[in-house]
Amino acid sequence: MSGTELSPERRRADRARLADGVVDVLVIGGGVTGAGAALDAASRGLSVGLVEARDWAAGTSSRSSKLIHGGLRYLEQMAFPLVREALKERARLVGTIAPHLVRPLPFLLPLTAPVWQRVYYGAGVALYDALGAAFTRDRTMGGRATGGRAMPRHRHLSRRATLRAFPALRRDVVRGAIRYWDAQVDDARHTLALVRTAAGYGAAVLSSARVVGLLQDAGAGADGIGGVGGGSKAAVVGVRVADLTDGSSFTVRARSVIAATGVWSDDVGEMLGTSAPSLKVRASKGVHLVVPRAAIDGGDLGPNGLIVRTPTSVLFVIPWREQWIVGTTDTPWRLDRDHPAASSADISYLLDQVNRVLTRPLSADDVVGVYAGLRPLLAGESDDTSRLSREHAVVTPVPGLVLVAGGKYTTYRVMAADAVDAAVAGLPGAPRSRTAELPLVGARGWAAVRDRAADLSGEHGVPEDTVVRLLQRHGDQIGAVLDLARADPALGRPLTGAPGYLAAEVVHAVTAEGALHIDDVLTRRTRVSIETPHRGVDSAPEVAALMAGVLGWDDERTAREVTHYTARVAAERESQRMPDDHTADAARLGAPDVRAAV
Repeated sequence: MSGTELSPERRRADRARLADGVVDVLVIGGGVTGAGAALDAASRGLSVGLVEARDWAAGTSSRSSKLIHGGLRYLEQMAFPLVREALKERARLVGTIAPHLVRPLPFLLPLTAPVWQRVYYGAGVALYDALGAAFTRDRTMGGRATGGRAMPRHRHLSRRATLRAFPALRRDVVRGAIRYWDAQVDDARHTLALVRTAAGYGAAVLSSARVVGLLQDAGAGADGIGGVGGGSKAAVVGVRVADLTDGSSFTVRARSVIAATGVWSDDVGEMLGTSAPSLKVRASKGVHLVVPRAAIDGGDLGPNGLIVRTPTSVLFVIPWREQWIVGTTDTPWRLDRDHPAASSADISYLLDQVNRVLTRPLSADDVVGVYAGLRPLLAGESDDTSRLSREHAVVTPVPGLVLVAGGKYTTYRVMAADAVDAAVAGLPGAPRSRTAELPLVGARGWAAVRDRAADLSGEHGVPEDTVVRLLQRHGDQIGAVLDLARADPALGRPLTGAPGYLAAEVVHAVTAEGALHIDDVLTRRTRVSIETPHRGVDSAPEVAALMAGVLGWDDERTAREVTHYTARVAAERESQRMPDDHTADAARLGAPDVRAAV
């Protein structure tokens, strides 16, 4: 595997490669499925291009519940194959693919009714355990053997044990709990690791590169672009791309194109014209709140997460670093897909639901951060979004084009492999997928560094708790960050307004992780935008100055980046005061996107 650093120089080289050559597989969409497809194809030995209109994981893949799970609630829907598949992928991610980013996490399922709930839910959790046990190998967790299981078995807790494990639960509501295990992921950094690993296998990867048209063969028209007027079913042979960094455009030729664009899937289908078959994808908005750890008493035995039944779905309370994530909603969204907005109604709903089981109710004043994402669901014409399928589909509407959509974050690898299988069906001798046991960047040497926080702290003069956090974000790549701090002591200091992050991580985000804008750093390379009350505004000037030193920004460009970021945060805050989706959407659109419009 070659170098995985997504540096500015690497971007320029990859752009030249894509514009001048022909690749076996071109992937549109830099979310988890598209990044997974690029890695799948590249690791098979194919030549690969990956283009993303904004930043890696800028859409759904950075705005999830940050869980890797089988979907306990899908057992009620009798979706046994979906749960089984997801649990198999959970075991792979925890064990081999990304153990530095995907970690086991215990959850409490509170019981609020008499005996029937313990029997009914207990049977479901036991089945969940049994399905998951088939995909594990002997491991240890927290220094103890797990009996051949990646996750410990579930346990039934009495009312007293439940309140001891999670004191914030209301004594008059909770009658006990079932404790079971799933896993947590840093979704944006996991998607980034997929992109970097694909680059290491030779893929040419380009963010801020928007596909604006499909190239089709001679029958498509004089300019070779399909979907302009005739609804041509001619084979797709590439795409036309707008480079949002400089306003230029270029074409990429490909033997097969995979569109892994989530809630934007219909846009790609429309490029073919109305007569071509396509996927029908509907967007469901999921809103999450971030509150300080002190706002909910999770006890001294934790951290445990909570999963609480609601009238229509479930609600998670998930420990996240020094905060809790509370979510999620599940409502139709038909407005702007680039920047889905949370309304005051969404926030009130989440607070009302979680307060049903908490001794100390949360209020809007407790909320530090809010984020909204859109789930791509395979749609029926009249289905409610909470009941739409979480399974995925792969279709080939015309030769040379594969569309993949649906699914859930946990099963991204299966979706990616299925999409690549479809894309290479006509390529003789194409190898099978290799990604089931392929470690991502940060994971290959994880076993050698995961317990070395104290040693690394002493060697580099960085506090041990900071090193622990760095390990959980960078895995075996931690040395690249620590070396920056050692070479320049100013980079070893905490970032202004975000003491959990080092200034060196900003420089590393630009030199190795493909960050092009302040938003990329504060929202996805780090999570300052949702973890701090100022939502990154206090950190933006320092981040801009650090990025300017690497990217060569002048004073005007540096100031423009800060202005854009500050306006974005202000627009999000304003949208969260609005009473409904339409007014929230209008408020959020008051801040222009930092990437140039095309």
